Amino acid sequence: MKILIVDDNHQIVETIADYLELEGITADCAYHGQAALTFIENNHYDVIIMDIMMPKIDGIAAVQKIRNDLYCGTPILFLTAKDTLEDKVAAFKAGGDDYLLKPFAMEELCLRLYALANRGPRQDIGLLKFADIIMNNRSDEVSRDGKIIKLSRIQFKILKVLLHHAPNIVSRQQVIDAVWGEESPSSDALRSHIYGLRNAIDKDFAASRLETIHGQGYRIKAA
Repeated sequence: MKILIVDDNHQIVETIADYLELEGITADCAYHGQAALTFIENNHYDVIIMDIMMPKIDGIAAVQKIRNDLYCGTPILFLTAKDTLEDKVAAFKAGGDDYLLKPFAMEELCLRLYALANRGPRQDIGLLKFADIIMNNRSDEVSRDGKIIKLSRIQFKILKVLLHHAPNIVSRQQVIDAVWGEESPSSDALRSHIYGLRNAIDKDFAASRLETIHGQGYRIKAA
């Protein structure tokens, strides 16, 4: 088993790493959230141990990036001195899978690590779902009611923005900012991409999902 330990306290990191080595567990060590992201981009881990209070990027923000930007499903155990209910809610909402308070027993930490490793990677990471539409950001696959939908790169980006906000209305400018940034397309180009996206996701279905709200923007609707 290979573990990533993320904590700005060098003594705690070294103590955990030494103990895990005796248990036959390999550990990499990162001392802030930014370093953790680099490790995760370049390595595979069975479990990640994450502190919350750290410099550069704290543990909550790091886990959000791990889940939402890297689409990494590796189980994450928060190991922290922060003990309020609000802290625990924030940790699990960010994408954590377990929560252990400092001080802790090494035996218990190992038991939790093995349990998380046996559970395996999470399968819900990178998925955007609304109504019968599913977007898998890891494979760039889109389906509606089980039917695979072929989209262009721009259509995929537009749909991603709409699914993030569904069923709320997304303004034209919000779509442009998210998809093109400062390189704004012409009105005709955006209209053309919306038309193509609507045809792609609504073809062969009785109910239309993509709705244009004149003067306001676009939205994905449930019915």
